[in-house]
Amino acid sequence: MKFMLIWRATDEAFANLADFDFDQMIEMTGQYNQELIRAGVLVAAEGLDDANDGVVVDYSSEPPVVTDGPYGETKELFGGFYILNVASKEEAVEWAKRSPIKGKGFKTEIRRVTTIDEFPQDNEWIQKERAWREATGQL
Repeated sequence: MKFMLIWRATDEAFANLADFDFDQMIEMTGQYNQELIRAGVLVAAEGLDDANDGVVVDYSSEPPVVTDGPYGETKELFGGFYILNVASKEEAVEWAKRSPIKGKGFKTEIRRVTTIDEFPQDNEWIQKERAWREATGQL
């Protein structure tokens, strides 16, 4: 099963990272990544750019409204993610507990990644997507 570990932090927690030695942070994260790789569970991992450089597309009206960052009121920002291929949610939780980035204001949300097999296989759009995934080596 695949699970996404979503790293979230408050604005204050992100601001506190500015005081943290960048090389030390890379070292800690690199060691964590190496553990995931050695265990054979890492599928993908990416950090995200500063929220001030992002945009929000709000679908509350037609046409949708696009707003430049920073996002209005933020309590927690999504800062990066891991996708792990593990046997259970409990195993994903155990990996999340080992995260090197922790402390007040930091959280990791864990969500199972659904697969194409969970959708109706007789649907033409699912069949087209399955063909695309097979052609690109994703299945």
